[in-house]
Amino acid sequence: MENPVPAPAPAAYACMIVRKPAEEVFRAFADPAVTTRFWYSGSSGPMVAGAELRWEWETYGAAVDVRVEEVQEGRLIRFAWGTYEQPTTVELRFTPHAAGATFVEVAETGFQGSAEAAVRWVNDTVGGFTTALCALKALLEHGIELNAVPDHHPAS
Repeated sequence: MENPVPAPAPAAYACMIVRKPAEEVFRAFADPAVTTRFWYSGSSGPMVAGAELRWEWETYGAAVDVRVEEVQEGRLIRFAWGTYEQPTTVELRFTPHAAGATFVEVAETGFQGSAEAAVRWVNDTVGGFTTALCALKALLEHGIELNAVPDHHPAS
């Protein structure tokens, strides 16, 4: 009997072209003065390598600890977040694209638990990052604050 090859661990992926230079799009994620306009409502500091941060989503009464693992100015931010028992890793990539635009990619890995829990987690993550990327695009390209993240899961 052959040894079955384990299925690859699930990964969440979202992407979007933002029609601004990579340095500006990178800064939008690295600088909480900008990020709070499209994603989370509060941060204890900027995204710099080695930083240990606390992010808050006031609307949801939620917060998460973030450990910034790697930063390549204008190109990459990698961080771990979640609980210390079950952290996941998020990688934000900023690739210059045609005519001063940037291709932004978000990948999250390290999901644990049952297959059902992992699928639910991946699905929520893809939806959440897609919503944040749409809000980022509206802010940087048009100066519009969509409030898409707070409105993503309204209270009943």
